[in-house]
Amino acid sequence: MSYLDVKRIFVKTSPVARSRKTAERDHVDRFLEGISADLPADLDLTVEGIVERIQGINRRIKRMHDETLDQMGLIFNDWHVLTSLHWAGEPYRRSAGELARHTDLTSGAMTSRLDALESQGFVRRLRDPDDRRSVLVELTEKGRQKHDEAMDIQGKKEALLAEALTDREKEELNGLLRRVMVTLERKYPGKHD
Repeated sequence: MSYLDVKRIFVKTSPVARSRKTAERDHVDRFLEGISADLPADLDLTVEGIVERIQGINRRIKRMHDETLDQMGLIFNDWHVLTSLHWAGEPYRRSAGELARHTDLTSGAMTSRLDALESQGFVRRLRDPDDRRSVLVELTEKGRQKHDEAMDIQGKKEALLAEALTDREKEELNGLLRRVMVTLERKYPGKHD
């Protein structure tokens, strides 16, 4: 008596081809399978799978990040300001206008964020010695510690993204995503590219 290998038939014949390396299915496989009959015949389901997976991963990364910020008692704009100051390098200063541009905040919203962060001891405002009309914002030691702690927590969560991959697969995926990003950046440049 011979048995029919259903998994092998599905991989070869399904319009939503799964990886030959894994029998696991994700929500995207089920979603595309459910709607494939209603999609235009010339729609590439492989591309749809890539787009759906990237969007799903992005939503989960955002949820992890929001969870970290909540745990740290921060909101996204606080994090953006602290990160922008940290990435400025020592002495961890930027002008308020430069910070507003880096964080995509209006000057009013930036003032509100700086007031809140200053009251918590994470930043301090200083007169710009080169331009007395301008204010410099400096990340305090307490602000650096808060930023580093949040980075550590988030970094551990983000490591989960690559748990299923070998080191070689991580490099391959990073290279493939870079090629996709370069192609998209040419056609749709981002504000901070």
